[in-house]
Amino acid sequence: MDQKQSELIDKIKSLKEQLTEMQNQYWQLYSNMGTWQFWVILLMFTLPLVALYFLIDRRKMLLLGFYGFNIHIWFGYINVWGYNRGLWEYPYELVPFLPGNLALDASLIPVLFMLVYQWTLNHRKNYYLYTLGLSAFLSFIFKPFLVAVHLFELDKGTTYIHLFIAYCVIFLFSKLITSIFLKMQKS
Repeated sequence: MDQKQSELIDKIKSLKEQLTEMQNQYWQLYSNMGTWQFWVILLMFTLPLVALYFLIDRRKMLLLGFYGFNIHIWFGYINVWGYNRGLWEYPYELVPFLPGNLALDASLIPVLFMLVYQWTLNHRKNYYLYTLGLSAFLSFIFKPFLVAVHLFELDKGTTYIHLFIAYCVIFLFSKLITSIFLKMQKS
């Protein structure tokens, strides 16, 4: 590594450390356990996991868990990508050291998709139709509600249509990966 590259890496590291410190300060001032927003986000994290514990079809638990993990990973990647580019913002977070919204990335969104997937499997319904409906609900009802209560912000021209497309890409890709693994398991 040459000196120019090393200096740039050191500068990036320093800026990341400064940003982390600023995020911690912001969380302590505006997003801590003394705010109602913290408790709402904590509920969005815990309630879906509790509901999943009671509602998941234990006969299909591994399949549903694999699918939900796919949703979690891809949603998390897209969320961090948009967050880092300033396309959207979560003014309140559960923990200051993880960007985005842990309650949505790791709990609420994956659990909702898992339960819809489970329902379509158990009732022989069209997976694509119902997950498309869930994506529309999340994009055009749930996210605008989060914006209205200042738990989410859209920036740089990002629209709810963009969010809808992202949800569709996520559920299609997650289903594709799950189907590939199911096929591989059977062969």
